[in-house]
Amino acid sequence: MSVKKNFTRKDISNKIYQNIGFSKDLSLNIVDDFFELIVTEVINLKEVKISSFGTFFILNKKERIGRNPKTKSEAKINSRRVVRFKSALNFKKKINKNE
Repeated sequence: MSVKKNFTRKDISNKIYQNIGFSKDLSLNIVDDFFELIVTEVINLKEVKISSFGTFFILNKKERIGRNPKTKSEAKINSRRVVRFKSALNFKKKINKNE
């Protein structure tokens, strides 16, 4: 049985620290700045494409009626904006390379 482990910002910064040699603080700042840049650009541009990786984009969802699966009671789900990610073809090829 395998234990599920999330890949965190700290894990990414440790990889930068180990592979490039930047300090741990600088590596963590780079990772934080990178993610903040993506969030800011998605908000401003509605879509961010990272070549050979994928595209983050905003999707507008309409208001709808949802149901609680346990009680079967209906509730209104407000309209909202969500972020979606579509992986690039190169990314998909790398994932399926080992099959």
